[in-house]
Amino acid sequence: MRLPNLLATRVGRLTAFFFLYVTEGIPLGFAATAVATQLRRQDVGPAEIGAFVGSFYLPWAFKWAFGPFIDVFTSERLGRRRGWILGTQIMLIVTLLACTGLNLPAQLGVLTGVLLIHNSFGAMQDVAIDALAVNTLHADERGLANGVMFGGAALGTAVGGSGVLFLMPLIGLQGGFVFVAGCIALVTVFIVLPLQETATPMAERRSAGLMSAAREMRRFSVEAFRSFVGTRGAFAGLFFALLPAGAVSMGLALQSNLAVEVGLDDDAVAWLSLWSQVISAGCMVLGGLLSDRYGRRRTLFVYLALMSLPVLYMMGVLIEHQWIFPSGAGGTAKRVAAPALVTAVWVATLLYAVAQGLMYGTRSAIFMDVTNPAVAATQFTAYMAMMNLAISYSATWQGIAIEALGYPNTLLIDAVTGLLCLAVLPFIKPATRHEGDGGGATRARTLAAGLALMCLAWLPYRAGWWAVGAAAPIFETLFTLVFVAAAVFLAAGSAVLGSSATTVGRLGLVMAPLLLAMYLRRWWPQADLLYYLVPTAGALVLLAQARLNWQVLRVAPPATTA
Repeated sequence: MRLPNLLATRVGRLTAFFFLYVTEGIPLGFAATAVATQLRRQDVGPAEIGAFVGSFYLPWAFKWAFGPFIDVFTSERLGRRRGWILGTQIMLIVTLLACTGLNLPAQLGVLTGVLLIHNSFGAMQDVAIDALAVNTLHADERGLANGVMFGGAALGTAVGGSGVLFLMPLIGLQGGFVFVAGCIALVTVFIVLPLQETATPMAERRSAGLMSAAREMRRFSVEAFRSFVGTRGAFAGLFFALLPAGAVSMGLALQSNLAVEVGLDDDAVAWLSLWSQVISAGCMVLGGLLSDRYGRRRTLFVYLALMSLPVLYMMGVLIEHQWIFPSGAGGTAKRVAAPALVTAVWVATLLYAVAQGLMYGTRSAIFMDVTNPAVAATQFTAYMAMMNLAISYSATWQGIAIEALGYPNTLLIDAVTGLLCLAVLPFIKPATRHEGDGGGATRARTLAAGLALMCLAWLPYRAGWWAVGAAAPIFETLFTLVFVAAAVFLAAGSAVLGSSATTVGRLGLVMAPLLLAMYLRRWWPQADLLYYLVPTAGALVLLAQARLNWQVLRVAPPATTA
């Protein structure tokens, strides 16, 4: 029996994109809920689990880099986007099955590496699916389709997390990898294989090759750089995306760690996760409706503030019951939780799901408000990528902080830092002129100077002038983010400057990969001198760029009326 081409009808298109997004949610729920829960049961420490969950999100922070390659390297025979979706789903299945032979928790490092590769293919798939949606969905379908797609992702997260936990007594963790791979394979066979894209018109076909991909990447860099610094709202959105969107701990590994420690079995954790997903999904719709009626910035301010309340409540209950440090390896002896503490975990998690759901859709919409329609795909994709980076580093530092500072202090830090984005929110206003408000050059210079100072701050830290104690791993994560941001600025800035500052631009291109290589200091500590020289040289190039006039970004300011 020949399966229908779902792209040929409205219902078919909605069905196809629903199930494609299900395949994105299943691995995420499996890793963040099912695997993280089992690792904690086997006495893996919160720091290791936090690093594991953080690495899972990391490839999604750089998914924008895959776009040019997916645009350039295409196959009309397989389908311009279908070929990429098919190939990435096959690799998703292969990488999941490769994990079945691992011995956990002894080979957690290997699992983290394999799933890092797995999620790189997942991020590629996401870019290809979104590109297919742009090309095939009709204008009057896109609003409903986006809701259907987010619903599919939420269902997939529930299946991969709660579903696998419910099945755990029957199939075990290794069987969970097979189950998730099987779910993806079903979508591949019954949804992706029958898809038939229309042929790409000759005028729209792009020449293939690495040079074409490089040109696309350069174009992306220029457009993104101009868009982010061109208006005050877009520039503020840059910082808003890089900051945690409210308190995030009760939605990451900290919550699953606590659930295991207070004695919830797999079924209870599964029900807790499932109810969280259901409540959050309903509140996403409600939050969007309220934001349309009362204004996005006003309602988002309230939603973000509300996210800290369940976190502070959980902190207070933990202090009351003297549940400070994690149980098991590297922590205190295992304890029996009081019923009131178990109830508090349920209450805090479900209340957090309400606040997070209200925030979720509204946050995405506010980025749309400051996105330049001319480069919407480029700019919005970059915002979403930076939000994933914020999730990744939050999961990482919180795992470290739990072991170093304890649960209550970690929750307090999260509740406070989650409010930092509120200081930026008032500046995220839609621009009257998307081509720029005349302040792009000033913002570029300010950003270059700020990154230079942060690179220089590394030097006294590396020399041991700061006594950070147990918080050292958190500072290491912070400086890694600084080096990544500086590298991206220098690489994109060199493309924007072009011939207007050839020498400084070329130096920026040289320094960008060297700054990224600072990440290797964890595994290659012997190169200590380089870890002083590279940030110093990077700071000098950034300071040189801060002195440029960035004439290429200058536009006439909007006319004022008398």
